[in-house]
Amino acid sequence: MTTPYQQGPPQYQQQGVASYVSPIPVRRATLADALASEWTKIRSVRSTMWTLGVMILLVLGVGLIIALVLSSTTDSGPVSEPALILGVVGTMLGSICVIALGVLTVSSEYGTGMIRTTLTACPSRSRVLAAKAMVFFLLSFAITTVSTTVVGLLQTAIVDAPNASGDVWLRSTVGVGLFMALLGLVSLAVGSMLRHSAGGITVMIGLFLFPLVLAMFMFSESLVDVQQALFQYAIPSQLAALYGAELSDSGPAGWEPVWLMLGVAVLALGGAFFALEKRDV
Repeated sequence: MTTPYQQGPPQYQQQGVASYVSPIPVRRATLADALASEWTKIRSVRSTMWTLGVMILLVLGVGLIIALVLSSTTDSGPVSEPALILGVVGTMLGSICVIALGVLTVSSEYGTGMIRTTLTACPSRSRVLAAKAMVFFLLSFAITTVSTTVVGLLQTAIVDAPNASGDVWLRSTVGVGLFMALLGLVSLAVGSMLRHSAGGITVMIGLFLFPLVLAMFMFSESLVDVQQALFQYAIPSQLAALYGAELSDSGPAGWEPVWLMLGVAVLALGGAFFALEKRDV
């Protein structure tokens, strides 16, 4: 009877050299393996629990506070807009958490050096980044959609306001979930290209806030068109448009913010895949 150490090529057995054959089946890593690995990592690190926990707290807490204050101070009867629009403030604050988590999903591995272990286990770099993007997108979409749905139901029950249509409900929940998850994918791509947590988060927060801040200080009449465009296409404005709070008739409305963010996410991820394939770890 042969042991695992006696198995192997005949030439080694004849020379008395033992070779080891692992009893564990060896096969090529697949996308399913990469997805399982990334899911294990993202749910086991503290940054995920903290960032998503704070996001849920902001979306629910701020939304409920605004609804309670409005219901207790409104003496002139029901408000003119559906109560769902009250969730926009909490969602804007929560989006900062999604941005941070998107960057950390990739950059934290570069900071600790674990990215070398990941790419050793799965040499296909594009597969690793695709798995990270898919797991992050599904997780952030699910958490955001559930949070916005819960706070929307509570706000509708608290505030005396007109009933929202089915399309408004869909955009304020599923639409916002898609927008936030795509914004997180842009952050993930930036984190992959910069490979630095603080730098990636700073860049993304700058992209989030800078257009609005810049537009506020454009006092020249020759810059009115630029100012209006910055107001309309800033990330907070597009997020508000999903709730039906458009800044103007010419800005993004309906589902347009989701398609715009999808285009930005595709371009950002394309740059991240290119940089990951061309640069050393």
